[in-house]
Amino acid sequence: MQTDIIDRLLDAAGAHVPFDGWSDAAFAACARDAGVDIAVARAACPRGAVDLALAYHAAGDRAMLDRLAAADLGDMRFRDRIAAAVRWRLEGAEPEMVRRGMSLFALPQHAADGARALWQTADHIWTALGDTSDDVNWYTKRATLSGVYGSTVLYWLGDDSPDHAATWEFLDRRIDDVMQIEKIKAKARDNKLTAALMAGPMALLGQIRAPRKDNDLPGHWSGKR
Repeated sequence: MQTDIIDRLLDAAGAHVPFDGWSDAAFAACARDAGVDIAVARAACPRGAVDLALAYHAAGDRAMLDRLAAADLGDMRFRDRIAAAVRWRLEGAEPEMVRRGMSLFALPQHAADGARALWQTADHIWTALGDTSDDVNWYTKRATLSGVYGSTVLYWLGDDSPDHAATWEFLDRRIDDVMQIEKIKAKARDNKLTAALMAGPMALLGQIRAPRKDNDLPGHWSGKR
């Protein structure tokens, strides 16, 4: 029932959010257009437009995951699979809705919600692509992809090239940059001097473990006291 109400509110959001932002006025207008009593709408989204904006973001993640599940990625390089996931995530979004969302989550009181939503998108992508890491790499992969995704969104919002071609080129460059960092890290691990210098810090980082479940964030420490 609650999901159905949120879906109805989201269906109405496109007519109001681009003009009024993710605001109380837009939320009330969405409820009116969707034929949902405002009290019922508030029950589904206790924080009003903030929760509706997060629901819009989550719906975009689900659409991306559906497309990934239906796609044949077998012949693609891994970096191309990541690029495809980010591209499909953006292709399913409405720029002005996203722009208004970024304005909302730039506010100090909502910044944590925005950061969590961005992290969840990165986590969804890595999980869908088969990531099984259970150590500090679980965090570094998602942090790096969050940075790539966030910068690509900003570029995408200002891109007026045909079919956002410039955005996809930008995305490819950012992923190439990340791949270069991974190559440097691999060389450092293979270098005996560097490996010796980093032995202590790496042993410490080796105690970090990924969350066991969603409510285990930010994860846990496996070392003994």
